[in-house]
Amino acid sequence: MIYTCTYASSLGDILLAADEIGLIGLWFEGQKYFANTLPKEYISQETPILIETKKWLDIYFSGKEPKFTPPLHPAGSVFRQTVWQILLEIPYGQTITYGEIARQMAKINNTPHMSAQAVGGAVGHNEISIIIPCHRVVGRNGSLTGYAGGIDKKISLLKLEHTDMSRLFVPKKGIAL
Repeated sequence: MIYTCTYASSLGDILLAADEIGLIGLWFEGQKYFANTLPKEYISQETPILIETKKWLDIYFSGKEPKFTPPLHPAGSVFRQTVWQILLEIPYGQTITYGEIARQMAKINNTPHMSAQAVGGAVGHNEISIIIPCHRVVGRNGSLTGYAGGIDKKISLLKLEHTDMSRLFVPKKGIAL
């Protein structure tokens, strides 16, 4: 069975979903791909996993790095799972490029090259945002490209982590660092 609850963050409401094993989804209300993997049948009820996730988010949104990770149970292909594992290794307050992840994937798969676009697809379909920190992935030369929750939220999350924003570039007008 899938259980859900809502978390009220400083950036808007977040829908949390978990099964008996771990967190399966964490989505900003209205984001791209919002709850697209959530089954039609679920129970709106806090469980120990969802309570632990809320504690993690409380610490995170207070501007501190949580020292634990709630149980996670993301669903995806082996390729996506491997990309998400790399995301989990990005240190708090730091960023990595799609190209750097692609190079890591090529090494893991013992191939000479891996497509940064394929990596981008896996990053973009991460169902457990924030905890699996897809917001820490930037384009070449530090450009702040895509984030399912929106570039404004990506910037806010990076600022919350005290990321050095001076080396990042926002390609769209109207969004201030």
